[in-house]
Amino acid sequence: MSATAKEEARLAALRSYQILDTPAEERYDRIVRMAARLFGSPIALISLVDGDRQWFKASVGLEAQQTPRAISFCAHAIEQDGVFVVPDAAADPRFAENPLVTGAPHVAFYAGAPLVTTDGHALGTVCVIDHQPWTGFPDYAREGLRDFATIVTDLLEARRSVRLLGDENLRLAAELAALSP
Repeated sequence: MSATAKEEARLAALRSYQILDTPAEERYDRIVRMAARLFGSPIALISLVDGDRQWFKASVGLEAQQTPRAISFCAHAIEQDGVFVVPDAAADPRFAENPLVTGAPHVAFYAGAPLVTTDGHALGTVCVIDHQPWTGFPDYAREGLRDFATIVTDLLEARRSVRLLGDENLRLAAELAALSP
């Protein structure tokens, strides 16, 4: 499958969850609060990477609701198999001139675990960000961040399943009503 076809399939999968631009939900807000506390980071996000933006389903420490995909750290993270870590963004040539590094919110450290669906599509990330570089991100921290990502993915899958079951119930009810005299 070409990169373009793969991205189109990923975007179709993202849209099938009907989560983009939905109101805040406590279950997701709780996860980013826990991640920020656990990792001691001032910023934690659940980010969904759309075609031209990353949109934040939940956030701690960041006022923005979205940023352009072109400058998104999470867009890099969804291309990785594991946790994507940038210990010092200003020293990393991929990010040194990024406006999120050189200006607000002054990203110095980033770690993001992809939200990978049962179909293998990376929809976004759970990530933690700091204004100071970190010297490392040990394996146990990577595992913890992956666990948060798995929890979010499970919530997204459950949300979609409930919606699909509701749609199926409506369809069956309409068929039953059409059969009634």
